[in-house]
Amino acid sequence: MINFHQAIFRAGVAIRNRQIPSHRAFLLESQWWSLEKLREWQESLLREIVQNAYEHSVFYRVKFDDSGLEPQQIKTLDDLASLPILEKNEILSERDRLQIRDGGERLFYSETSGSTGNPLVFYRNADWDAWHNASVMRGYEWHGVRPWERNGYLWGFNFSPSQRLKTRALDALQNRFRMFSYDDDEIASFAGKLRHAVYLGGYSSMIYEIAKAINRNPRIEPLTNLKLIRGTSEKIFERYQQEAVQAFGRRIVSEYGAAESGIIAFECPEGSMHVNMETCIVEVENGEILVTNLVSRSFPIIRYRLGDSIVLDREMKCACGRAHPVIREVTGRIGKRIVGKSRSFPSLTLYYVFKNLARKHDLVLNYQGVQEQAGVLRLDIEEKVSSETRVLLLGECEAYYGKDVDVEIRESCNLRSQGRKKRDFVSSIDDGVS
Repeated sequence: MINFHQAIFRAGVAIRNRQIPSHRAFLLESQWWSLEKLREWQESLLREIVQNAYEHSVFYRVKFDDSGLEPQQIKTLDDLASLPILEKNEILSERDRLQIRDGGERLFYSETSGSTGNPLVFYRNADWDAWHNASVMRGYEWHGVRPWERNGYLWGFNFSPSQRLKTRALDALQNRFRMFSYDDDEIASFAGKLRHAVYLGGYSSMIYEIAKAINRNPRIEPLTNLKLIRGTSEKIFERYQQEAVQAFGRRIVSEYGAAESGIIAFECPEGSMHVNMETCIVEVENGEILVTNLVSRSFPIIRYRLGDSIVLDREMKCACGRAHPVIREVTGRIGKRIVGKSRSFPSLTLYYVFKNLARKHDLVLNYQGVQEQAGVLRLDIEEKVSSETRVLLLGECEAYYGKDVDVEIRESCNLRSQGRKKRDFVSSIDDGVS
């Protein structure tokens, strides 16, 4: 029997995009396909998306012509490597020439968060919008969750009273609730509402703050009623997982993607982050992910350098039975560097510094690296840092940076993200790397 919220959800889907249900049904079937069949599907969509980009996008026509490539040359997945890489600065500067408006088709507004300081506005066509929403729904269903069920939502928020009122109304229609500030009373109220919810989703760092508040408050019992804790848009640190398990009785499940690339991977109940092969192709070049969105006809994304370093496992046989390759790790953003006295270091070395602390010494710390001066790196640590831990941390830093970087450690820091993405490294130094 259909309940009120399910009926509202179905009506909303019918108004927004009638293609969503059929795409969802397809994905629930294709998730059990063999790897060979999934690759055949990818190849057919790859040929279509490349041809479409060449015919309708001024940017790609020029890019392909300059490279001496014709769309007809792209026949198999192996041929993809012959296409030029799409850089983030190209998307930003060439947005209008990338965008395709084909015959008055309905388009959906989309915007990146702009966490690196450069937000992007573009438009998805109805087919792409349907694939995106259906992919999210499938991920929910892997964990026994239906999208119309009661849920808590932790995302960016607008402090404008009118916007807050509008957001509350839209949330009510979607059977969800969110926080508009991070004071202790609001967190306690939000935690109380979660006891009557089915799932929680949003920025990983915000989920961590909620989990900590629950764990520190003896009046709040663990919320083991939640079926799914979905973290997105940020790296999920092990410290986050420790708090989540204590607060909710389960780990944070990873949804990996970006607005412009779509859903790249979703974690199954066995803990494997499966690539969403039906809608994207993932390549790894020098440890860095390249994404081709197979359904983004209105804003083609082909061999896009997203900026993340990942570990991809194409051979793993997951116990869940799905053949989709697995992303074992998203180790960090490739971009700004830690600038030493005489040379520079990738900022993702911080990931390995703290990973080594956890692996070798069972020390799990929540951190943020901050650099305001060349040759000096400040590590803001949320926890208190004992003299022994300080020695171990400085030793791991020296293993990577030698004497080229002076490391300062600050303990008991407030690392709340306050409604925005939390970045593990923040630098005010312009080292020429975007």
